[in-house]
Amino acid sequence: MLNTDYVLRYTPLVLILFVGPIMIGGALVVARLLAPRQAEELKPSTYESGMPSVPEPFTQVNLRYYLFAILFVLFEVEVLFILPWTVVVRELGAAAFAEMMLFLGILLFGLAYAWRKGVLQWR
Repeated sequence: MLNTDYVLRYTPLVLILFVGPIMIGGALVVARLLAPRQAEELKPSTYESGMPSVPEPFTQVNLRYYLFAILFVLFEVEVLFILPWTVVVRELGAAAFAEMMLFLGILLFGLAYAWRKGVLQWR
């Protein structure tokens, strides 16, 4: 005989595991049945603005822009780690302080490397 507390505790999980995929599959089937089948002539174009792409839809972009964006994201993530750490730094102790200094040292090494390679200069 099953314990009713045990059954009541896991009923939502069972419902999510079984009813969730059925609902998702049903939504996909309904979307497939109701979606238009006729493709428009401009659909494969890069932009559906009505104007043709000049001259090619795919052009080369300087890699420096991507590197700059990656560095920006890297230092934004650093801020996400440092702000909560500063709130509880006294409670964490010296080991957490040393770990954060190591983390900052690695980031400063990466910044120095990018600076030396000239990634941060706009040309």
